[in-house]
Order: sequence, then C-alpha cells, then structure tokens
Amino acid sequence: MPQMTDERVRAGLMREEDLSLLHEVSMKTAGVSRLEMCIQCGTCGGSCPAAADMDHTPRMLFAMLRAGMREEVLRSNTPWICVSCYHCVVRCPQEVHIADVMYTLKSMAIRAKLYQDSTAPHFSQTFVGMVETFGRGFELGLASRHYLRYFPLRLPGMAPMGFGMITKGRMPLAPRKIKHMTQLKAILKRAKHLELTS
Repeated sequence: MPQMTDERVRAGLMREEDLSLLHEVSMKTAGVSRLEMCIQCGTCGGSCPAAADMDHTPRMLFAMLRAGMREEVLRSNTPWICVSCYHCVVRCPQEVHIADVMYTLKSMAIRAKLYQDSTAPHFSQTFVGMVETFGRGFELGLASRHYLRYFPLRLPGMAPMGFGMITKGRMPLAPRKIKHMTQLKAILKRAKHLELTS
C-alpha cells in the first residue's frame, strides 16, 4: 500500500495504485511527459502563482492519477486554473512537463464532458476554431465572443483598453489569414489523425 502522506489522505487516496490512468495521460501528452517520474515533492504547487485557486495542487492531482481516480481528476479545476507560466516545469527536480500534462487533462475533460464550468473550454474551443480558420488568433473576435457570452456587463469597462489597442495598431478590427493556409490545414489534419490513432 502506498505511504499515507497528508496530501494523499486529503485527496482520499486510500486504495492501491492503479497506474493505467497515469500511463494513459502520459501517452496522450505531447512529447515526453516524464509524469511517472513525479516524486511528490510539492515544488510544483509551491512554485505556482495560481495554486491558491486550485482545488488540488499538481502534486495531489498526480497522486490521484496514480490511484486511477479518472472522474475526480477530470472534474478538477486545476488544469483550467493553470496559467502555463512554466514555473513548475523549470523548477521540477524530475523535469516533469507539468504544464503539458495540464493541456492533456483539459482535452480529456472536454472529451468526457467532465469539466465543471464551460467558460474555459468554450474559450479554448473558440480560439482553436479561429486558428483553424485563419491560421492565427483574432483577439477582437475572441474577446468579443467570450465576453458577450459569459461577462456581458464587463464589456463597457473593457472598451477604453480595446479602443486604445485598436488606435495604436495593436489589435486589428478584422481577422487576417496567414499565407499557405492549405499547408497548415494539412498539418492540423495529420495531427488530428495521429491523435485518433494513438
């Protein structure tokens, strides 16, 4: 039986390890995640500027992965709170690619429809849709759609900043496609195919 540290007890990890979920997440993560190398030191949570808002620290989440707690992991807000600053990755003594694992968990939660709040998944899907259409993000369209859907009362307060960005040429009024969109579409199509077959 695994050692009952305070972190494991708080996560409800009283059962034997079931590494199938950990291996699944590791295999679905781009590159080499090194997830199985986590030694539960807590450096990730201690380095994270957003840890106070997470329902589980990354260390606890990885312990839950080891215990095969699929639903609890995918319902966690931790991957959605992660700001991808990579402080945890830089400071991890085992070089675990924590931020990349968080992207994988977000993707798995969306597929399983186990996320608790649709704000972040919707934002992510809108951004991906714009990249697939234009080859890049379109900030004005993304922000407008997101705020109209989730925070309509905040839009008037955002107007001065948006106007300043537009007048200084920092944010275009209309989306612009990149050159060679057919090549990007071929790359994205191949990536989706590899994701489905892996």
